[in-house]
Amino acid sequence: MPDAVENDPHAIIQAIREAAAEEGFVACGIAPAIDSQGFPDLVRWIDAGYHAEMEYFPNRLDAYRNPKGVLPGAKSVVALAWPYSALEHEHESTQTSVAGRNGQDGEAVVGGKVARYTWQATDYHDVIHPKLKRICKTILRLCPAANARGIVDTAPLMEREFAQLAGLGWRGKNTLLLNKTLGSYFFLACVLVDVELPPDTPHESDHCGTCTACLDACPTGAFVGPHVLDASRCISYLTIESREMIPEPLREGIGDWLFGCDVCQEVCPWNRKPTKRAMSNESVLQSDWRLSPDTPRGLMELSTLFQLDEETFRARFRKSPMWRTRRRGLLRNAAIVLGNVGNIEHADALILGMRDAEPIVRASSVWAGKRILAKSPSDARSGILANELKRLAIDEQNEIVRAELPS
Repeated sequence: MPDAVENDPHAIIQAIREAAAEEGFVACGIAPAIDSQGFPDLVRWIDAGYHAEMEYFPNRLDAYRNPKGVLPGAKSVVALAWPYSALEHEHESTQTSVAGRNGQDGEAVVGGKVARYTWQATDYHDVIHPKLKRICKTILRLCPAANARGIVDTAPLMEREFAQLAGLGWRGKNTLLLNKTLGSYFFLACVLVDVELPPDTPHESDHCGTCTACLDACPTGAFVGPHVLDASRCISYLTIESREMIPEPLREGIGDWLFGCDVCQEVCPWNRKPTKRAMSNESVLQSDWRLSPDTPRGLMELSTLFQLDEETFRARFRKSPMWRTRRRGLLRNAAIVLGNVGNIEHADALILGMRDAEPIVRASSVWAGKRILAKSPSDARSGILANELKRLAIDEQNEIVRAELPS
């Protein structure tokens, strides 16, 4: 590559923007790799315990101070936005009729809702990382002596802060980055490079105004205030990151969310309509965001999950975002949803859960079984479910499970 191009930062930026557009990113901006202005807020957030069990925050705290903690010598941050393809879809009702999928045609099946970003068949990391690697190669072709690293929400970087510095949007009261065109239905990705590039104009304005729709709508009251989230009360954290029992006071608030939650996004005025720009690159969306057959229209059948052993769970979900919570987490969540929206027709699934090898699956199924019995008429299935609870009261040794059994 001629020195004239290598020494021309504007030519480098133009090449980066073109490469990003070719890869399907719908926004691209440049920010300086400076000390994080939000780092003190992060420290206070951790000190307050709002990070819950996510110990990777305090364990890597110092690295969040500056992008150099991720890429030594970093001088610039390329911030990128990748849209969800699910914007065209809407959740069906939780109690749905699924012909020919589970038993007889027209049989009522309970579907647990999953967050929009999981509707595709492949984990977004596996889709976006190769794109970032190709963008890094573009940079290295122009600047052979440079170092570049692409990241997608797994490195200690204040992505939203640098995306705002790069002009991609502003931070909403629900802590997510908002963009006038894209709303908040997009992934953030970054490329760090140790080359100084002219930065874009930061997005200084806030377009939330007096709106508090996201704060008011949270089913579990996870927002301490504007821009402050208590992860230990957040449905996304509870159903994805947490490896423990979901605290009893929060279970009813989980509602029918099986994996993740979109409530604070769905009520946001900036997300009311699918955006033309987000859907403009149809060929990229069709090739990279094939909808998963497991979650048609954002729902996943619950009863059949309890039939999965570790091997079949791995085969079904290993390359899906659902893998994050592992089998025991997904079955725990399924039991909670059945306890909230299921009925006596789902007794067989819960009995399987009560006999599961994982204590949190058994315990969550016990809680759900008690709820269903309390609202169900007496019939043969009620008796079978009640007998299973009586059996556990005699045989169960695990304290987590025993704590959920009827006194």
